[in-house]
Amino acid sequence: MPSGAPSRGATVLGPTAGQRGLFWIGFPLLGAGAGWLLKLLVGWVSSLPWTPFEGPLRLIGSIPPAPLTIGAVAVGVVAGLLLALLAEHYYVTVTVDDDRVTVVCRDSRQEVPREAVAGVFHDAKQLVLLGHDTGELVRRGGDLPSEERLVAAFQAHGYPWLADGDPYQEDFRRWVEGHPDLSAAAHAILKARARAVEKGDADDAEELRVELAKLGVVVRDEKKRQHWRRAGTPDELDAPGSP
Repeated sequence: MPSGAPSRGATVLGPTAGQRGLFWIGFPLLGAGAGWLLKLLVGWVSSLPWTPFEGPLRLIGSIPPAPLTIGAVAVGVVAGLLLALLAEHYYVTVTVDDDRVTVVCRDSRQEVPREAVAGVFHDAKQLVLLGHDTGELVRRGGDLPSEERLVAAFQAHGYPWLADGDPYQEDFRRWVEGHPDLSAAAHAILKARARAVEKGDADDAEELRVELAKLGVVVRDEKKRQHWRRAGTPDELDAPGSP
């Protein structure tokens, strides 16, 4: 079997048939309706005594009714198809089989072997895979499959689903620059990540989350505020001087 290819028994959680119908039929139909309404709106606005963009609106209004209607509807359909393409692109696809879990969203692909996963749970609309050292192997939010579908897929392949959520939730603390329990390197990355979170740069924030994981620091966001905890076995966490 080629590397990265799901096995025959893999469960692939992508958009449902209803969601794809909304994407590829509903969005273009809505776009067509919006284009038709826009054509009516242009005609009405052009009839007013004064309106901004009077020249362009009069130019549009000078187009014969039939070509104008066809053009407006066609533009709306194209806009709807582009929106459907974006919806598919941003949907998080999760593939679960007996050997590994693969999470794909946009240009990001995360693959985790089964033996590395100690637990799986849903946290504030995010999918989280825990490692045996209490670190987070994956924390992925966005347009995810429903929790019911995730639970069924992971349990069907023998993964431990943590119904009570994050077992380490109480260990998280809000990040404050200069906190003595974090190394200078961790603070530098958290500071850079805070800027990425504030700007809404999800890709940069995810890259920096991975860098923090290498330092044994787990991070999650609440209302654009970073909260952190240390990862590691109990012996590692109790060791003096741990980051």
